[in-house]
Amino acid sequence: MAGFWGKRKREEQDAADADLARRAELAIVAADERVRLTSDELDFARAELGDKATEDLAAALDSVRTHLAEAFQLHQLNHDEIPDTKEELRTRNARVIQLSQWAEDLLEERTQVLQPKIDAVRRAPETLARVRADRERLQERIPNARDVVERLSRRYSDSALAQIGGNPEEIEQLLDFAVHTASVSERRREAGQREQASVALEAATEAVRRAESLLDAVDTFEIEALRAESTLAAVVDDSRNDLVEARREAQTPAVIAAMSTLQGALSALPASGSRNDPFAALSSLRQANADLDQARERAARPVLSQQQVDHAIDDADRQLAVARGLITGHRGWIGADARTRFVEAERLRAGLPLGPVAEDDRETVLATARRAGALASESLQIAQRDIEQSRPDDWGGNGRGGGYGRGGGGMGGGNMVGGMLGGLVIGSLLGDIFDG
Repeated sequence: MAGFWGKRKREEQDAADADLARRAELAIVAADERVRLTSDELDFARAELGDKATEDLAAALDSVRTHLAEAFQLHQLNHDEIPDTKEELRTRNARVIQLSQWAEDLLEERTQVLQPKIDAVRRAPETLARVRADRERLQERIPNARDVVERLSRRYSDSALAQIGGNPEEIEQLLDFAVHTASVSERRREAGQREQASVALEAATEAVRRAESLLDAVDTFEIEALRAESTLAAVVDDSRNDLVEARREAQTPAVIAAMSTLQGALSALPASGSRNDPFAALSSLRQANADLDQARERAARPVLSQQQVDHAIDDADRQLAVARGLITGHRGWIGADARTRFVEAERLRAGLPLGPVAEDDRETVLATARRAGALASESLQIAQRDIEQSRPDDWGGNGRGGGYGRGGGGMGGGNMVGGMLGGLVIGSLLGDIFDG
């Protein structure tokens, strides 16, 4: 009986070894085929994108070839004339499978990283056509954007319109730039300078994307401004009622100070019909209103209300939305300080709870929300300063712009170029872009 079970166990082990050997052969063949296909893909990518963009894939391919050489050597040892033990065969086959799978995984990882750029190159003709079509489509929206800005300038102050006041001009410049740079891409590709053609095409598509973002920002601003005015009216009524109620209650020094601050904020509101900044007014009044609510709450009981927390979170969301719109539309012009404050504000906001807050946690949540709102506001102010410092007097040195020459008749300064290209165009490509 023992002999029967021993024989069956040996047969099962032999079958397992045979299966391992088959899997090793299949794995090394698949890996070798993947190397050949990736090599072809690398040749295409290198010709289109250049050595720099493809260096990671090239390094991976070299490493894989080295390790697959080991796998082929082990496979050869399994089939030479020297007898091997079953354990030696088993160890080698397992190593062959390991090396082959590692090779395929590495090439897959590096190819996926590069694939979007390769796909973009293959779709270049379609992308060029889309850039030109998008330019015509977006160009039709510019007159309306100008009308909107003009109309809003009679209603809102310069500080309120700082976010979008220059958008129509910037949009037109971006669209002109996009079409010109698309032509540069075509000329470079025809000349065999494919890496620079890809960079120019990327710059053209980015310019169109930014132009559309700035157009959308004009429409969004009008909606948000009206919403802010509507909310401001409600907060004014709420603030006046709060002051009346506060005068009837026992007043602590904190309540008296908060009442004075809120009354000052109400008195500082612009007269009806005058140009105003509803965002700044709403933020100031909300803060003063919240401070009075907090002082009254603490005078009555030490626990903050859920409404106070909600007000602070809503205010942080609004501040973030305004700052996000400005930074998204002017990414190339926004410096590190504004970005740092905005990212920190988003981080703090992401950590706030979505639902009701436990009474013991409300003070912490309120402080975090206010800090997020304050950072977003600081980010907006710094971003506006960055844009103002980077904005050129004009695009082409002749009022409206449209020239692309070097020197005094150039593109309006390096800041404008840097803002639109975002560091995409390099080397001699700049010369071609700015040659009419």
